[in-house]
Amino acid sequence: MTGTRKTQAVRLSTWRGLPELTEAEVRDPAGDEVLVEVEAVGVCHSDLHVLDALPGALPYRLPFTLGHEIAGRVAAIGAHVQDVTIGERVVVYGPWGCGQCRRCLAGQDNYCDHRAGLGWSGAGLGRDGGMAGHVLVPHSQYLVPTGLDATQAAPLTDAGLTPYHAIAGLGDLGEDSAVAVVGVGGLGHLAVQLLRALTPSRVVAVDTREDALDLARACGAHEGVLAGQATALREGTRFDAVLDFVGTDTTLALGAATLRAGGTLAVLGSGGGHLTIGKPGPLPQGARLTLPFWGTRPDLHAVVALAEAGKLSVTTDVRPLSDAVQAFDDLRSGRVLGRVVLVPQ
Repeated sequence: MTGTRKTQAVRLSTWRGLPELTEAEVRDPAGDEVLVEVEAVGVCHSDLHVLDALPGALPYRLPFTLGHEIAGRVAAIGAHVQDVTIGERVVVYGPWGCGQCRRCLAGQDNYCDHRAGLGWSGAGLGRDGGMAGHVLVPHSQYLVPTGLDATQAAPLTDAGLTPYHAIAGLGDLGEDSAVAVVGVGGLGHLAVQLLRALTPSRVVAVDTREDALDLARACGAHEGVLAGQATALREGTRFDAVLDFVGTDTTLALGAATLRAGGTLAVLGSGGGHLTIGKPGPLPQGARLTLPFWGTRPDLHAVVALAEAGKLSVTTDVRPLSDAVQAFDDLRSGRVLGRVVLVPQ
């Protein structure tokens, strides 16, 4: 018989309402499940999209605990678990799928064939996540061991994983290639580092904030351009790829206008923008438009390995879990540089 334990948790109970730090119950693991004691959890723009969702817009059932970028220690394991040990430090792969379709069996849970009918997108997105003292993970396959500090490790599970997955899909980028990173936030500043670590291409960062461009340069960007001066990009540089971490009408139009023939526009931001596709239309000949969602389990192993090798460093703003609501407000208002990481007391 499994028992339960009480934990502090940041939970959403009303659509378009503020989440609350409250007491919640987490049951002990059974079967393939693993209970992780949370040491750090990242705050993401995806959390804001959940908080802003109208009733019925998402298939999630309330209430649930927020938080999908999770690092911690294994606290307890189910009877079938043999590949992790109690006390082991891990990060949690967040986009839990059905676990049975061809893609999930291949480690591609982010593109689960049954996603539309699941009622969740993963940890903290319809299922109880990591803004809590403990989180129950449905299978040990979603855990990646790491010796990294938890505040560095947690953001890798989305802020690192998502741009890695997008970059892996771009194909060969040579020394004569140029890539634009639009939006230098939690994901964007890691995208710059990943591009420098994985490709020889020229990296140009675009943002509305000068301090974000300073961060991009510190991360290895060859050039930083204020969004208000982006007209110069339309008149000059043509990019082999544009990684749009904003996704508004303005940034999508900029990406389409600056893309090289045969290039790739990867839209990772969910800013509500629209781009009307036609032939002829806003995209150049041979262009590809991709909508990457998170990444695969093998991708996460690769991202953790890069960080452990010193190729990735997350700029963090570490706060207590009790500061979650303020963190959401700061993120919404553009007052966050890098990634806010919450630490349970």
